[in-house]
Amino acid sequence: MLSMIFSVILDTGYSWARMLIALAISMVIGLFTGIAVARSRILNRLIMPLVDVLQTLPILAFFPFAIYLFVFYLPGSIGINAAVIFLIITSMLWNLIFGVYQAVISLPSEYGELSRIAGLNLYQRLKKIFVPAALPRLSEQMSLSWAIGLFYLVTSEIFSTGTKNYAVVHGIGVEFVRAAATGNFYLYVYSIIVFVMFVIATRLLLFEGFDRFANRFYINEYKKRKRDRFTFNGLSMKFSKFKIKNKDLLLRVSRYVVYVIIAAVIAFTAIKLVHFVNISLAYTLIKYEGYSVLSLAFSFLRVWGAFLAILLVSIPLSIHVIFLSKKIKKYMLVFQIIASIPATILLPAIAEVAYGNSNLLAFIIYFLSGLWYVIFSIVATTKYLPSNIDEVKRIFHLNGIIAWKKIYLKAVIPGVITGAVTGIAAEWNASIVAEYFSVGNGKVLTSVSVGMGKALNVALADGNLLLMGVLLANMVVMIILINYFVWRRLYNKVNSVYS
Repeated sequence: MLSMIFSVILDTGYSWARMLIALAISMVIGLFTGIAVARSRILNRLIMPLVDVLQTLPILAFFPFAIYLFVFYLPGSIGINAAVIFLIITSMLWNLIFGVYQAVISLPSEYGELSRIAGLNLYQRLKKIFVPAALPRLSEQMSLSWAIGLFYLVTSEIFSTGTKNYAVVHGIGVEFVRAAATGNFYLYVYSIIVFVMFVIATRLLLFEGFDRFANRFYINEYKKRKRDRFTFNGLSMKFSKFKIKNKDLLLRVSRYVVYVIIAAVIAFTAIKLVHFVNISLAYTLIKYEGYSVLSLAFSFLRVWGAFLAILLVSIPLSIHVIFLSKKIKKYMLVFQIIASIPATILLPAIAEVAYGNSNLLAFIIYFLSGLWYVIFSIVATTKYLPSNIDEVKRIFHLNGIIAWKKIYLKAVIPGVITGAVTGIAAEWNASIVAEYFSVGNGKVLTSVSVGMGKALNVALADGNLLLMGVLLANMVVMIILINYFVWRRLYNKVNSVYS
């Protein structure tokens, strides 16, 4: 028993080392990328749409790149560990970029004017203005990135393509898969206990300390001045927002450059395939396209069905925590710890609860993967609400249902919209686990009949990169269309109401 516990602790330590390396690299890239796109409107228009697409693509989309770049060109365990760290980075990075970007664009314009008057160079502006301003938001996103990375830890530490399997020698993902494959109940329980202990220790020792350090750099003047006012029924509230005014032709054109480039690449590839492939391959592509559209449609219904359930839970829960409980810090600490326990390690237990129903299991995984994004987004958005809400409620005698309708629900709408974007992206990412998950030895915990996540898993396992490319191309097109026709319009509607 002691040797088993020691082995689990050792493997968890290896996994945590990979996670810490991935987090450090993600924070550095996220910090400077976020600052760059916030300070350059052209980079903003070019990079942010690309980040929108990349954050939604499942981690499987990066597997071939990781395999060919690291496993095939770096020797032995070095290449495998590098690939694992890279795959974890692809899950951690995007929300860090968004967080830093939002912090920097919200800086008062006076800071830029003062830096020019003082003659500060780029290094001095980074050191004295941009990096300190970004640290609080980076701290907020860091714990969320950690939770996202843990979700994909099992998938990252054990992956395969074609007939070749790749796995790290030591890792908690290896232990979980071994326990699930062999049915070793004690190994599974010990792994979960040790995992949770590491999660709590990381939260208390690392994130709490960094959060205290980062909070020293909150700009109080920004909190008071950089909020736009909106009014409803005689009550005024404030939310921070930012509008980029496109007066330059280049900026107006650059808004669509990334989307045009992606569409052009897809169209060019399709044209070349038509000219150079034979009839048999053309027929195969048509068949793959039909299969891809069908898989995408089934996953689309699952993702949005789970998201509706997320809204039904997250909105009242967030309102209770923010406005009614008065214990927001305690709740958030508990939420952050729970959010760091990934559904992947609970899959065997969830499979038992779902009684082998793969669609129910997929729903639970989708729900858990997107829930915390919405809750954390609502809490972050309402963080800058006026402190006199209770006084306003008392003056206008707003209680019960009226308070919910006139204050609480309207106050959380911006956070719901922001959380919807990241939460649904997380659900699409989770499709690779929710719709198909194998633990080896021919044991499959879940396998839906049709779905994008299952199709990607099967395509990669079979080494069918052509099918994988078709699946990802359809997914990218869907992401672009939804971003343009749904999220942009919702953002505009929220801005028009709360302005």
